[in-house]
Amino acid sequence: MSAAAGTPLALRIVGGELPGRSCGTFEDVHVAVQRGREPDGAVPGDAAEAVWEFTVATVLAPDGTRDFRGPYVHGKRGARFLYLTWGEWPPGGAFTMFRRAKLFLDDLPASALDRGAAEGRLGLTDAHGLPLCAAVRPPHIEWTTG
Repeated sequence: MSAAAGTPLALRIVGGELPGRSCGTFEDVHVAVQRGREPDGAVPGDAAEAVWEFTVATVLAPDGTRDFRGPYVHGKRGARFLYLTWGEWPPGGAFTMFRRAKLFLDDLPASALDRGAAEGRLGLTDAHGLPLCAAVRPPHIEWTTG
């Protein structure tokens, strides 16, 4: 059964070129994938790379197109995405989000859906040396079959 027909889709997101623990006016910078409203798998902004692995569910929408579900999936049908959330996280303190990046699931290659796995690779620093934010679409993210 293909992922478009309802099998789980294993995702691996690999971010390189992190902006640093201090960048712009931000200190103790971390990046995480957003699960529901919370950061999950936070990685310090000065790490060599950030890697997240998780699964989303795929379902058939009433119109016969694929759709995505699960705690990591955000947005409305036809425009689903994942959030990478940036925040300040001082030792002993709470994560305070200051920006997010959207990774759109409709950019996934059909072969990844057929195989039930995909990997997205992207740089996490923008042209100004700050944490990457806003909509991230190819070529700024490269999706491959997992």
